[in-house]
Amino acid sequence: MKAWVYIVECSDGLYYTGSTTNLEQRISDHNTGRFDGFTSFRLPVKLIWPEEFTDIRYAIVLERQIKGWSRKKKEALMNENINLLHNLSGSTYSKNKKHSSTRSLTLPRSE
Repeated sequence: MKAWVYIVECSDGLYYTGSTTNLEQRISDHNTGRFDGFTSFRLPVKLIWPEEFTDIRYAIVLERQIKGWSRKKKEALMNENINLLHNLSGSTYSKNKKHSSTRSLTLPRSE
């Protein structure tokens, strides 16, 4: 089943990162205020970065990683600025690695 991790930009310019198995519905839910919390006070939101995965578990792992990142690092990811992403923290983004995303994100190994 397809899944996504996504970043939306809120009306106040802040970013929110989430994951879902239905991206279109989730963005609609955010914009109707269905979810209480961070985005409900910052409407409307605009989808600015989706990443598709083959399994929701992988999307959730990346969502949790991204939520801990600085704004600058999130912007490097969204702009696919590989060099900056690496410079900001030994990034997990690589165009040469295989993974469960439809792009080139390398997920951490489970220990």
